[in-house]
Amino acid sequence: MTALTIFTMANNENYDVVVVGAGIVGLAHAYHALNRGLRVAVVDHADSVTGASVQNFGHACITAQAGTALRYGRKGRRHWLDLAHKAGFWSRPAGTLCVARHDDEQAMIAEFAAERGDREVRVLNRTEILDRLPIRPDGVTGGMYLPNDLQVDPRTAAPSIARWLESSGVSFHWRTAATHFDAGVVHTTRGDLRAPTIFVTVNYDIDRLFPEYADRDELQRCRLHMLRAQAPLGFALPAPLFTGWSLVRYSGFAHLPSKDVVLQRLRTEYPDYADIDLHQMYTPQPDGSILVGDTHAKDVSTSPFQSEKGFAVLIEEAEKLFGAPLTVTERWQGVYSSAPAKEFLVEEPIAGVHVVTVTTGIGMTTSMGLAEESVERAFARNDIRVSA
Repeated sequence: MTALTIFTMANNENYDVVVVGAGIVGLAHAYHALNRGLRVAVVDHADSVTGASVQNFGHACITAQAGTALRYGRKGRRHWLDLAHKAGFWSRPAGTLCVARHDDEQAMIAEFAAERGDREVRVLNRTEILDRLPIRPDGVTGGMYLPNDLQVDPRTAAPSIARWLESSGVSFHWRTAATHFDAGVVHTTRGDLRAPTIFVTVNYDIDRLFPEYADRDELQRCRLHMLRAQAPLGFALPAPLFTGWSLVRYSGFAHLPSKDVVLQRLRTEYPDYADIDLHQMYTPQPDGSILVGDTHAKDVSTSPFQSEKGFAVLIEEAEKLFGAPLTVTERWQGVYSSAPAKEFLVEEPIAGVHVVTVTTGIGMTTSMGLAEESVERAFARNDIRVSA
């Protein structure tokens, strides 16, 4: 968002839906409510879309999820494509590639393919993966292709959705902080907004509005090392790229027989990476650059200090994989909500007030499907009414 619009509220402005939080989960709720023909307002304390929704890889890694997250990812895919067309941001159904650099990783890929089938997972042999990727061949044993995954430009996708929603009639109240809630009322720093249905989608800031849920679920802020690098001349990464570190991170792989073998080997081979919780993955961007990440450190309050070790490891591992130096153009600390025992926090603390937070780093992947079900569930209630 480049243009700042601040609304001075009259008391008791009325809507059918108020969404608190203009991150991707909040915008997805506004989109689904708008699709129902409802009058929608979005409230956010910042002056534009910020936070995890622009700090990420821009990767909807649908296939790597399991359970509820997989359902949300699959349901949300068509909405991402619909919004890319309507809001005019860059996207592509590029799928995801994963390179295996050890026999145990290739065994894990085979287990995953046997479970999901070739519509979701295509196993690649060593020659096939090397034909697709500009990587060093040393140690490569094979890989896989996940054709149903998507990617967007994370810097422009959510801001473009916000602009499109505003142009389609959604009221945005920027630089406006929600302070507390009653049934049918959002109390803010600029006055009250009234709606029978309220969605609170403020990611890790849920501990400032409903601390009891943050305490119950041991909610923390997960801090990441992230880089943008200019690729070497002639280098073209055709799709987001996973590595063996991805196989031991995502829920879709967690139950596979070979997972513990791969995890133990990686920890043995790279003991210094345990304290930074490395995940080695890459996503190409429309300008030819590559997003490189990431590391993970969890705490209740976000430290402003970031060790150079994480960046050094990311650069070293990328250059070893691609066999060429990368020119780093940006570094940043991404932050998202994290809970140890769940992926989503969904509660209704007050009648008609729905708290919806993704408590792991899959907000882009799951937001559209999560919001679709969240809105459907709220409006399936007999006591929900829309304003005249």
